[in-house]
Amino acid sequence: MGVIEIEGMEFYAYHGHFAEEQVVGNRFIVDLTLYTDCTKAAESDDLVDALDYQAVYMIVKKEMQIKSHLLEHVAGRILDRLFDGHESIKKAKVKISKLNPPMRGQIEKVSVTLERGSDHICKTLARNTDF
Repeated sequence: MGVIEIEGMEFYAYHGHFAEEQVVGNRFIVDLTLYTDCTKAAESDDLVDALDYQAVYMIVKKEMQIKSHLLEHVAGRILDRLFDGHESIKKAKVKISKLNPPMRGQIEKVSVTLERGSDHICKTLARNTDF
């Protein structure tokens, strides 16, 4: 098992509970930790055998562009898309930080971290297909 970390992805987006947050926007930092089998890529030195970081980044970018009220919702969507498109991911953790949140005080950032394994997807699918 290998670990791939994509850290410090910065986006300007429109997430927040308050109406002005969805109009004015804010800066966000996204960090990803992906657990995947890197054995084949380590041997072949070929991108076709690896998890494509650019494709992962584009998933995060697309989901960050969709306005949401809660960071938990954005993080959940990112995880859903990562597992939908990349079978090699066995476990993933996403951390989204909102910089200078509008909270009555001097606060550098507020962050939400969600973590999920591929087994979670299988359990969810099994639950949704039970009649």
